[in-house]
Amino acid sequence: MESNFKSQRMEAYKVLNKPCLLGEGPVWDTKTQTLWWVDILEGVVHRYHPDNETFQQINLNQTVSSIALRENGGCIVTLKNCFAYLDPQNAQLDPIAFLNEDLPFNRFNDGKCDSMGRFWAGTMNMETPINRTGALYLLDTDRETYTMIADTACSNGLAWDIARSKFYFIDTPTRQVVAYDYEETAGKIHNKKTAVNIPPQDGLPDGMTIDKEGMLWVALWDGWGVARYNPTTGECLTKIRLPVAKVTSCTFGGDDLNDLYITTAKVGLTAEELIHQPLAGCTFICPDTPYEGLPATYFKG
Repeated sequence: MESNFKSQRMEAYKVLNKPCLLGEGPVWDTKTQTLWWVDILEGVVHRYHPDNETFQQINLNQTVSSIALRENGGCIVTLKNCFAYLDPQNAQLDPIAFLNEDLPFNRFNDGKCDSMGRFWAGTMNMETPINRTGALYLLDTDRETYTMIADTACSNGLAWDIARSKFYFIDTPTRQVVAYDYEETAGKIHNKKTAVNIPPQDGLPDGMTIDKEGMLWVALWDGWGVARYNPTTGECLTKIRLPVAKVTSCTFGGDDLNDLYITTAKVGLTAEELIHQPLAGCTFICPDTPYEGLPATYFKG
């Protein structure tokens, strides 16, 4: 009964009228109280300050799939096939490391920093997402890159628990969230186990975040919402329904990290579907949820 009550309390509202073709990778900056996210296919980084409703659009004019904040200022992003620093004031890019240059149909997808300030990001095959030509990579603070998980199809959501002993990962076509034992200092993962199975009728698992109770929040592509899962039991605890089908990712923000921000997409929708989903591609907020997220960490390189 408690989960149903919480579900009824949580409603999603449009943040602002800036729809994305493929919105992704929301990150809350606790230092400035701003939300960052990307439009992968339009090559745009968005920044929004909810307190004063200021909005910044940074046009990169190329694929940009994920973003994190740097400890020393500025951002780090994943472009089609490289990690790069971004100066948000002038949109200047400074490439760090190139990968997959021999795989022209691959591009980077989701990415996130761990507690040690290393940036993890994975790739996918753009033409045939079920082809296992992707991988999950780690960009260390010394700018060295390492392959953490090979042979992925569509590398997607990432999360670490509050104890920093578990790493959770989504390879979308598997319809699973998997858990690894995580060595925080060394940045190593091992002992893979299935944590959550997502049935076809619920959509495909996409981006992901975690709350202070250790529960996972998974965006459901073609699933019309976000679901909260217990990674120990695999149980779906609650769902938030959205008025759009293609839900891509989520993160907690706000003063108390209890506002859930959700990105969505409109890519691939027909003209008729867009009529019935006029808010497709918009970013949404579920304000003042009963849950609290974990602060995003900053890249230390």
